[in-house]
Amino acid sequence: MQPSEEIKARIDIVDLIREYINLQPAGVNFRAKCPFHREKSPSFIVSPEKQIYHCFGCGKGGDIFSFLMEMEGINFVEALRILAPKAGVTLKRQDPKLISERNRIMDIMDISRRFYHKTFLESPYAKNARDYLLERGLKNETIEEWQIGFSPDSWEVLVNFLKGKGFKENEIFLAGMIVKSEKSNRFYDRFRGRIMFPIMDVNSNTVAFSARVSPEKEESEKMGKYINSPQTPVYDKSKILFGLDKSKMAIKSEDLAIIVEGQMDVISAHQAGFKNVIASSGTALTREQIILIKRFTNNLAFAFDQDMAGINAVDRGMGIASQLEMNIKVIEVPDGKDPDECIRNNPDAWNLAVKKAKLMMEYYFDKYLRELDANDVEDKNKAVQLMIPKIYRLGNKIEQDHWLKKLGERMDIDESRLKEVLRKIKNPEPVVQKENDLPLAKPQIKTKEEKMSEILNALLIKFSPLLEYTLKYLDLEYLSGEENKGIYRKLILYYNNIIVNQGQEKTSARDNDFRNWLKGENEQNADLNSKPENQLNFFDKLVILGDEEFYNLDFEEAKNELIKILKLLKKEYLNKRMRELEKLIAQAEKESDANNLQTLMEEFKNLLNEYKDLG
Repeated sequence: MQPSEEIKARIDIVDLIREYINLQPAGVNFRAKCPFHREKSPSFIVSPEKQIYHCFGCGKGGDIFSFLMEMEGINFVEALRILAPKAGVTLKRQDPKLISERNRIMDIMDISRRFYHKTFLESPYAKNARDYLLERGLKNETIEEWQIGFSPDSWEVLVNFLKGKGFKENEIFLAGMIVKSEKSNRFYDRFRGRIMFPIMDVNSNTVAFSARVSPEKEESEKMGKYINSPQTPVYDKSKILFGLDKSKMAIKSEDLAIIVEGQMDVISAHQAGFKNVIASSGTALTREQIILIKRFTNNLAFAFDQDMAGINAVDRGMGIASQLEMNIKVIEVPDGKDPDECIRNNPDAWNLAVKKAKLMMEYYFDKYLRELDANDVEDKNKAVQLMIPKIYRLGNKIEQDHWLKKLGERMDIDESRLKEVLRKIKNPEPVVQKENDLPLAKPQIKTKEEKMSEILNALLIKFSPLLEYTLKYLDLEYLSGEENKGIYRKLILYYNNIIVNQGQEKTSARDNDFRNWLKGENEQNADLNSKPENQLNFFDKLVILGDEEFYNLDFEEAKNELIKILKLLKKEYLNKRMRELEKLIAQAEKESDANNLQTLMEEFKNLLNEYKDLG
């Protein structure tokens, strides 16, 4: 079995897609709003039995690989790397398909993480680092879970180790693990004598490191307490949240993401059982990060330090989140401590602070209006200047009205005056494009005949023994649309040559068997009018359409439905042909072509009789 097939056999598509969007049961399938385009009514269907999905709005569909590629904007090889560990499948590194710049860098990051972690656990030079983390309250199993490491205080130990594994210096440099000396033109290790915190993407791939100076060198260190990996082909800090790979399911189940500043805040929280905590690594949240969080929840709670930098970071992050219509709260950590210290000393106090988190606008009201006097004109003006921009950036008009009323009551200002100020305001803060600016699906305009032809093929795929009956009563001309005609031809070929000629039971023409045959057939002899993968995608759509329309029918009911569809298709075809004949007859009369006129009239009469017989 190929690695891709083994992965598909082990990973349930419903479980994978649920990591990104909420799926609701719909008969034998699951339904959701499509993550690839805007829509009001859900048209995205997932089939657990067939392990495929299809959106009837935008037309996108496929299997676990195509879904992940579409969601993450990655290629097949990258999707293979992400899904292999989830499935417990080992990929061979020497596979030439896996050798690309991005994947070589991913290998470098993974090997570096394991090298640093082993050094932390075993090297005598890492003793101070081990003692420091144990004094900070970290347990051995926590250190193992987060793969915390230590970089030796040496100039070339990592670069030589990686070169020994077959990597070139330019690859290691692109991964951000080494630096080039301006004086000697040689490469040396970027991280030396530091505690290493691996930074993972949402799929648990190591993409960067945050490196804390070893405690014994803290006072003399000139490069800073923390240094981080640079931007690389696999690491964009604006799109990564520390700990999200370990937090995403807890965030989803608790319907809340708690945002803190540093790695130790996150690790301490997880060790204490608060699994829905992630870090922005000391910066304001970006639009990309918030959209990433919105896959799992629409609720955010900030727990930043109450120094100026922390307050400003919260303010900027909340500005973006509110424009993306997130529900936002602020956690005020007791006694001005950071989350790490609070959780280590008093987990109950942290838990209580989370429960008492303030709504974003309540936080602003307390922060800005606490010392303002409603009887002082200058304070009234100051309140308006401070609060109106915050209210303006709320994405919801009802919320705006609510907080305008609160502001008016708090500062004794007429609400109509506040609304007037709000109307005049012009983009006081950077406008952020909203997440719902997904592309609209291109309208799929289909004729009545095309829709019926699709329904017919979907029914035949679900109840393949009906093909024998259909062959007697359906001419290919009755079908509309090249895709429908192409699939029908393949169904006939498969049913006759593969099933009947091998003497198998006709009921064994299962759609999964047909799909595998279709894939092989198309790879050898692609249709002239469509790419092989397009026909497979169309087939998957028909499979799901069949489940949606006919999942509760037994065989006799399905046959009755088929008879109705065949009758309608034939009537539509006859009607269309008679309209064509009317034009031809008129042309023959105009040209006085008696012989042709007689032939056309006879054909028209025969078709009309056929049409009347259909009722």
